[in-house]
Amino acid sequence: MTKVQMSERIEVPVVVNQEQVGFYVDNGYLAVPNLLNAAELDELKQDIIKVARGGYPNLTIEPVPRELSDEEVLSKILAIHQPHYVSPIMEKYTRHPKISGVLSQITGAHLAHWSGNVKCMQSMLFIKPPGYQGQSWHQDENYIPTRDRSLIGAWIAIDDAYVENGCMWVIPGSQRPGYLYPTRRHGNPDEFDTHDDMATGFDESPQIPVEVKAGSVVFFNGYLLHQSLLNRTQDSYRRVLVSHYLSSESLLPWVKTADEQPVARVDVRRVFPVAGVDPYAWKGYEKSPAAETQLYIRKATFDED
Repeated sequence: MTKVQMSERIEVPVVVNQEQVGFYVDNGYLAVPNLLNAAELDELKQDIIKVARGGYPNLTIEPVPRELSDEEVLSKILAIHQPHYVSPIMEKYTRHPKISGVLSQITGAHLAHWSGNVKCMQSMLFIKPPGYQGQSWHQDENYIPTRDRSLIGAWIAIDDAYVENGCMWVIPGSQRPGYLYPTRRHGNPDEFDTHDDMATGFDESPQIPVEVKAGSVVFFNGYLLHQSLLNRTQDSYRRVLVSHYLSSESLLPWVKTADEQPVARVDVRRVFPVAGVDPYAWKGYEKSPAAETQLYIRKATFDED
């Protein structure tokens, strides 16, 4: 019998206790303080500026004039998708050992025989300057389907995140049914980024804000209902690097197919393991050269520039 070729095992630390693991399974989210230190946060802040100024060759962000201040550059951007494609610093933090350690404990903790193997498939850098909108109620699994309900976000708070500057709000336990709520356009562009559809058909009253200090990481399940509101401050950014992960045993049918094959067999390989092993390593991995990468930039809907 031919042995399946797996990736080399990535050892990660044990970070959270069983009570925290149980909290995540029951509530669908877990906020872990102090996973990043001050030096790491400063490194991320400096790299955000480099990415936003076009400091890494790519097809989307051209170098900006030197006379523009960092503030002027950052103030025009709500979010940049997949910054780890071009920035080795951003990729470094998608693989952060402590974050990977938590992921290895909770990503598939709801599964009876889960192995602790985790892979990463996406990063999103939210800059969210003062006055910029949030995202209406949604479930990430609507956009990134998994076979085993293992999709999880790791939301690194680069700044303190609180109600006034647009922290995350969640409905604890809303992930338990494994149900994807119907969506519609939210129709409230003053509060929410109109890029997103809004989940509907549920009771919003159990919602709570997840206020955290910089250096904390909020982990949340792909079925968890969550939203964020407008940054109502005058001078506070709410910078976040959020990356998405899933069990390495789950395929990633994150594409639109032309009926050439059943979607359950599609497995996008623009991923990389961060904990344990990847049993599908024999399929190989895909990664575009940074200079050929098309980043996706989201600006505020009221920004006509």
